[in-house]
Amino acid sequence: MRPAARAWRCAPAPAEARAFHTALPDYAPTPLTRLPDLAAELGVGRIFAKDESCRLGLPAFKALGASWAIHRALAERAASGAAPGPVTLVTATDGNHGRAVARMAHRLGQHAHVFVPRGVHPRAVAAIAAEQATVTEVPGPYDEAVRRAAEEAVGPHALLIQDTAWPGYERIPGWIVEGYSTLCAETDEQLGAAGVTAGPDLVVVPVGVGSLAQAVVTHYRSRPAGRAPALLSVEPESAACVLASLTRGAPVTVGTGDTTMAGLNCGTPSSIAWPCLHQGLDAAVAVSDADTARAAIRLAALGFSAGPCGAATLAGLRAMLTGPGAAARRSSLGLDATSVIVLLSTEGPAANPHAPTVPGTAPAR
Repeated sequence: MRPAARAWRCAPAPAEARAFHTALPDYAPTPLTRLPDLAAELGVGRIFAKDESCRLGLPAFKALGASWAIHRALAERAASGAAPGPVTLVTATDGNHGRAVARMAHRLGQHAHVFVPRGVHPRAVAAIAAEQATVTEVPGPYDEAVRRAAEEAVGPHALLIQDTAWPGYERIPGWIVEGYSTLCAETDEQLGAAGVTAGPDLVVVPVGVGSLAQAVVTHYRSRPAGRAPALLSVEPESAACVLASLTRGAPVTVGTGDTTMAGLNCGTPSSIAWPCLHQGLDAAVAVSDADTARAAIRLAALGFSAGPCGAATLAGLRAMLTGPGAAARRSSLGLDATSVIVLLSTEGPAANPHAPTVPGTAPAR
């Protein structure tokens, strides 16, 4: 719990990404769905969930960052006088980012080579290959897949389009983060249309390497005035690199294990995300696969479909607002019976075919 984060401020994201997205032929804002039964259960005013189950024709939010970054990278390459002709866009992925890169590459007449770590569902791998990408499965974790992709993307006819940054590779990941700002701008407009003119009191965001969380922190901490919401990150217990880094006060790498939250199964925070997360997150929590499965099942009962990464935000919210110490956590986050909460549900079930299963129960169908 880090309530001083609400006082931190940063520069805003550039506005060009939103204009780029709105000009795409398949662009439409994704829904912001009110969940009144859930708000009543958790003793708050209103809960909304941002539904990223269909974003630019794909079942997760990642296409926002990939499309903008690829647009910027190819434009810069052309302006530099590079030889014309297709290039190979190379990336590593836990599923959704790689599919988004492959989709954009195919649409733009480029090639794609996607490195996939262990633990990604075979159907998710097949979906990347169906986008006409070359897929290389890596027997190690996500960080190993990133290393392999970076090694592959050398030479004049390849571009690395990676959604995590490290020293010496930060500009393209920065463009990916800028692309995610469209999601935040849509949320503001949709809350305003629902009568929430002052903005949310809490935004809950799932975290892998932290790029989406960086976009969320930048969006809400760049406002010069007005109410600043609390920001909560949620990770798998088996890959809680941001929670470990916040606890230590410096970025650390953690070992990762198996998790149904495949898109969050990352062991190292992005170098450009870390300063924003360190300064701007109010709280961080890690959740189990079983907690996320329960959240997905509850959301489905309310008519809202979410994959494990998307449902993780509800699991994290439950962990914060219920159980021993909940009253103190609510107070630290500034929440009461009138509060407005936004859950970022970053993927639909089609993005991650793991069926939600709670130990001791039958698999959901």
